[in-house]
Amino acid sequence: MRVLVKGAGVAGLTAAFELAIRGAAVTVVETRHGLGGNASWFAGGMLAPWCERESAEQPVLDIGRDTADWWDAVLPGQVTRAGTLVVAAPRDAGELDRFASRTSGHRRVDEDEIALLEPDLAGRFRRGLLFPDEAHLDPRQAMAALHGKLVAMGVEFRFGADAQPVSGFEWQIDCTGMAAADDRLRGVRGEMLILRTPDISLSRPVRLLHPRLPLYAVPRTDQRFMIGATMIESQSAGPVTARSMMELLGAAYALHQAFGEAEVVETGVGVRPAFPDNLPRVETSGDIVAINGLYRHGFLLAPAMARQAAGLVFSQDRTRELAHETDRQRRSA
Repeated sequence: MRVLVKGAGVAGLTAAFELAIRGAAVTVVETRHGLGGNASWFAGGMLAPWCERESAEQPVLDIGRDTADWWDAVLPGQVTRAGTLVVAAPRDAGELDRFASRTSGHRRVDEDEIALLEPDLAGRFRRGLLFPDEAHLDPRQAMAALHGKLVAMGVEFRFGADAQPVSGFEWQIDCTGMAAADDRLRGVRGEMLILRTPDISLSRPVRLLHPRLPLYAVPRTDQRFMIGATMIESQSAGPVTARSMMELLGAAYALHQAFGEAEVVETGVGVRPAFPDNLPRVETSGDIVAINGLYRHGFLLAPAMARQAAGLVFSQDRTRELAHETDRQRRSA
């Protein structure tokens, strides 16, 4: 079976993998000239279904709870299983209680345990929540590693390809996000910074709660940290705004003053596709299967959506084969 996957973001790459391991001959086409530049490239890479439940519906937790296992099995060594630490300034203690009331899978930690978990945060926060079963990865490293694995598996990649219809494939998997022809989608703009400083070390993602400006800091390699949190109802992919830059830097400084002297290595914007209920969908129309609406949960939900899409393709392909065989037998009778 020949399958065309449109889009080389996290949805397209995971779909290509699930199809290829089932025996499909997969070709991936991408209008960009490489892996970078899409919403996946600017993701935080937090595999945090219990934390996300604070603002997301129950299916996000149900679908995403086993995602770290998938990434670990497919790309050994890419996943860090150190949990997520959620903290708040003493004046925002009510935010911590609210977050705890809307989530599960956590335990409360005091000032001493926070210091044991993250020594560089010692003395800065009195209370927190630890989500021990959560994990994180570096999205760019994971995408590059998955791309390399797919190439080794025989998957063909065509970068810089146009979006014109392609023939010669039994199935097409549309993973083009906001470029898809679906007027139900809306864009949710997320802005991020990458800061570098040798003066602070974190072992896990840390979420700083604030009634107006919550923030997460995700450790990367080479003394770098991805700082993010903005969710703006906009399809604009323009540069980070001055206001967002100031807010993100201010929140990072509130987490630890060392961020005030950090280098701003990169700024970036990703426009995440979302349906009205903020839940993803796998939908079929003829020989086209669409995966879309991953919203802010791309790396968390993409593997499950990819498995679902691959299962649909192979089950429907088998149904077609049986129908053709039945029709052939009728004609020969």
